[in-house]
Amino acid sequence: MRHGDKINNLGRKKAHRKSLLSNLSSQLIMHKRLVTTLAKAKALRTTIEPLVTKAKKTETKESTSHQHRIVFSHLQNKDAVKELFTVIAPKILSRPGGYTRIIKLGIRTGDNAEKALIEFVDFNDVYNQIVEGTSEATKKTRRGRAKKSEVSAVEEAETVVEVENEAAEGSSNVV
Repeated sequence: MRHGDKINNLGRKKAHRKSLLSNLSSQLIMHKRLVTTLAKAKALRTTIEPLVTKAKKTETKESTSHQHRIVFSHLQNKDAVKELFTVIAPKILSRPGGYTRIIKLGIRTGDNAEKALIEFVDFNDVYNQIVEGTSEATKKTRRGRAKKSEVSAVEEAETVVEVENEAAEGSSNVV
């Protein structure tokens, strides 16, 4: 029985699993996105999120070599550690958590395994442009509707601006 066993073993021994997740983490850091199986992506998320948090904590305080050493002990790749601390950490500084996104891609034809794309949330330029292009009033809540208070506040502000513009035009016509 596996009561309380929360580790996904991925069909591997501990050393092989640790090496696999280390390599996947390094590749995700270097390339910002990765296509793999869904099970590996979920296991990778639990491995990479604490490392990114350690890099982010270093960004807020003075840079300590201790955090670099801890991350290097997990990744075993100097280039990935450098990329994490210099490129990724400053970009995700304002995000409180949830640095990665997993998108299901369907099944693989050879072995019917479920494929998934795992990527850093802040490094998807296409999605970020769409979000930045929307106005504050049209942003939706998690349930899919815009907040009433935000919409009504924006409508009131637009009405006030229109009234002020009409008043300015009326005063210019008088002269």
